[in-house]
Amino acid sequence: MSDSKKTVIIGASSNTARYAYMAAERLSGANIEFVPVGIKKGDVLGRPILPLREKPIIEHVHTVTMYIGPQNQPEWYSYILSLKPQRILFNPGTENETFQNMARKQNIEVVEGCTLVMIGVGTY
Repeated sequence: MSDSKKTVIIGASSNTARYAYMAAERLSGANIEFVPVGIKKGDVLGRPILPLREKPIIEHVHTVTMYIGPQNQPEWYSYILSLKPQRILFNPGTENETFQNMARKQNIEVVEGCTLVMIGVGTY
């Protein structure tokens, strides 16, 4: 694994008990570059959480991993799609058929799975 799978964490959190934080730890441990993006300020493993509301420009995105529930996703659909990821990973509880169909129409791979498990078993 390498940083060729640059991953944007949507819903990043500086709270070490949150799955989004644990995902950052696993990505870092697997030498995969990650960019934390979220609503709340803070940092993750020394990286500042970029403000989701400002829709930061991030280039060369391989994967977007979702940590916000489907009810909070609609306002970010166009932003996330504008990142032109190769895939969007919908972690448990973030599955969203509407958004998944939008992504597929743009030839973005859609995966329903757990980032932590996928890294752990080598399928990331």
